[in-house]
Amino acid sequence: MAGGDGSLAPVAGVVAEEDRAFVCIPFGTRNHFARDLGLDVEDPIAALAAFDGEERLVDIGRAGEHWFVNNVSLGLYASFVHEPAKKTRNRLVALARMLPAALGRSRTPLDLSLVVEGRREHRSALIVLVANNGYAMQNMADLGRREHLDEGRLHAYVIEAVSRRALLGLFGRAVAGSLERADGWSEWEAQWFRLEASRDHLHAAVDGEPVILPAPLDFEIRQRGLRVLLPPPAA
Repeated sequence: MAGGDGSLAPVAGVVAEEDRAFVCIPFGTRNHFARDLGLDVEDPIAALAAFDGEERLVDIGRAGEHWFVNNVSLGLYASFVHEPAKKTRNRLVALARMLPAALGRSRTPLDLSLVVEGRREHRSALIVLVANNGYAMQNMADLGRREHLDEGRLHAYVIEAVSRRALLGLFGRAVAGSLERADGWSEWEAQWFRLEASRDHLHAAVDGEPVILPAPLDFEIRQRGLRVLLPPPAA
């Protein structure tokens, strides 16, 4: 599949279900999955060497009926992605708008409960991100990169609807790369999550693509469930 992350994911899901091999050709805007695979995103033609390359087993995530290779986002970022004009489909533009939206008077938190390994965590959330493998959360601009694609763990990151002063502190710590133990920041990891919300349907961004998802919503990960062919140097 040649395209961006949102185009790759549904094809990768079919490949995983049929136990076939997948070739990723980076031809999108950000190409996060290709970058984490070690592909040269500036040279999509070079990725064609994967047809004569080596196989690597990586994880793939699922949110309800939707597959994802990177992450699923809910809350403010997802609402930007769903704008009809599509002016905020670009991730950097959306992130630039996120702070004033989070601090504004019209912010509408998502009231949710996350069931994690038998325990229930209730949060009033502005942003929720469920990722296929963990991110190196060094800053908010690019969410870092994944060091692993085969750890078999989902990671949930939540920015809560805390006070505006606490949010400013949180975003400041995000820029500095020290989100751990920040007020308004929560994170968990597991092989399976259930997200329950006060709404029946949720605006989401699945690998950056706008999707309406039903609630409650189950997230799962298939460890090493995707066979990816890579050019010899990347493999």
